[in-house]
Amino acid sequence: MALIKSLRGYTPYWGDNCFFAENATVIGDVQMGNHCTVWFNAVIRGDVNSIRFGDYCNVQDGAVIHCTYQKTKTIVGNRVSIAHNAIVHGCTIEDDVLIGMGAIVMDGAHIKSGAIIAAGAIVLANSVVDENTIWGGNPAKFIKYTGEKVSEIQRIANNYPKYAAWFQEESSEK
Repeated sequence: MALIKSLRGYTPYWGDNCFFAENATVIGDVQMGNHCTVWFNAVIRGDVNSIRFGDYCNVQDGAVIHCTYQKTKTIVGNRVSIAHNAIVHGCTIEDDVLIGMGAIVMDGAHIKSGAIIAAGAIVLANSVVDENTIWGGNPAKFIKYTGEKVSEIQRIANNYPKYAAWFQEESSEK
């Protein structure tokens, strides 16, 4: 069972058909929509400010979602994939976004719809990533426009509830 912990009068809330891996951690002022998944060793820590997710979001293995006390909330739209070991901190991520493996998105950054943050990229504080663009590097910079990749971003996000069902089926068979 995942560690779901109330703190400072806030209890995490999530919608229908969500999945939390056994060693995922969700703390405090966190709200998630429907069909969200939080994978192994992921931490979503709404202890110092609020964290909000839309529907069909996935927080993959080892990712950390946090915010800054009295300064920055973390807001994540619909169909957002936050890949393995990424860090998302006190920023806004709109719909249909892919945050790549090991990427870091810092306080005050705004990632607009259809964007891809490449694996290992570091999006500096207060950066604005335009819609339908790919950013990569350290510090992250514009690489190119995504073209038709929004449907691929949506496909990834829509697949994660299916993957979660595999784990739920295994649990029910025992």
